[in-house]
Amino acid sequence: MKVLVTGAAGFIGMHVVERLLARGDEVVGLDNLNDYYEVALKEARLARLTGRPGFSFVRADVADRAALAELFSREAPARVVHLAAQAGVRYSLTHPEPYVQSNLVGFANILEACRRHAVAHLVYASSSSVYGGNVELPFAEDQPVDHPVSLYAATKRANELMAHTYSHLYGLPTSGLRYFTVYGPWGRPDMTPFLFAGAILRGEAIDVFNHGCMQRDFTYVDDIVESTLGVLDRPPAAAADFDRARADPGRSWAPYRVLNVGNHDPVELMDYIRTLEQATGKTAALNMKPMQPGDVIATYADTTALRELIGTAPATPLARGIGEFVRWYRQYYRV
Repeated sequence: MKVLVTGAAGFIGMHVVERLLARGDEVVGLDNLNDYYEVALKEARLARLTGRPGFSFVRADVADRAALAELFSREAPARVVHLAAQAGVRYSLTHPEPYVQSNLVGFANILEACRRHAVAHLVYASSSSVYGGNVELPFAEDQPVDHPVSLYAATKRANELMAHTYSHLYGLPTSGLRYFTVYGPWGRPDMTPFLFAGAILRGEAIDVFNHGCMQRDFTYVDDIVESTLGVLDRPPAAAADFDRARADPGRSWAPYRVLNVGNHDPVELMDYIRTLEQATGKTAALNMKPMQPGDVIATYADTTALRELIGTAPATPLARGIGEFVRWYRQYYRV
């Protein structure tokens, strides 16, 4: 089938495109190649895809409604994996405008294009950050998510609500995937594996927030891709047993769902740093700092719903995944 992947030059996007092509799908990739982080890395990812049979690329912004409308009319994708977004929790505290344009206006444009062109399934990236101030662990899809602690989180929750209206009003099947701390080869330079590994290898100190008292559910990118494609192949149907009196936020009477995609294995921040030290063969210098605005103490995914749907869930051990990332980092940056 023909699949449109937005954010195709991004970290998850490149890996998703590679897997779709490997299984024989035709893929149209879209990306605006913005400069939120080094464009050369995005171009290097795109170079891995360019020229492969079945792949075509369009440079455009999802906030450009006319460009999207023309693309959908020309390509008529059967399904859409929407990964394009302005990423980053801390950046959203000081630069709100790109989040409004990309994550809200852009997502509205994607929904409208999918509706007008009868797309069979829209799968889009949400985030574990929607759980915000929740303290009950693990995070489960039936928990309320009404208290975001960053604008980034608020835009991702808004995406889920916007998707539900299109599923309800127009019967558009939508699946939102709440990704938990994705890492791996070709990752994003603004995330801790990149920041920490680079600093450790250069002999520089790393900033450790909340004095190390944090947990994250680190999820390897290959597992993210496997889960994303597994969900893509299973469009949601209306839940016949949905109880409106006790509404489950993860399901609906409409063809709509949200799912956690995480490793179901929260790791203490100091254990994570020790894993990086083992992989790099160097000892980290630590710069202990207080909690940052927009951060949360812990993330931990309940992946029961995902496993029930696709028969599997992420499970790559952190040591193996970090080892793969550090090997890639050394090779790519010739460290």
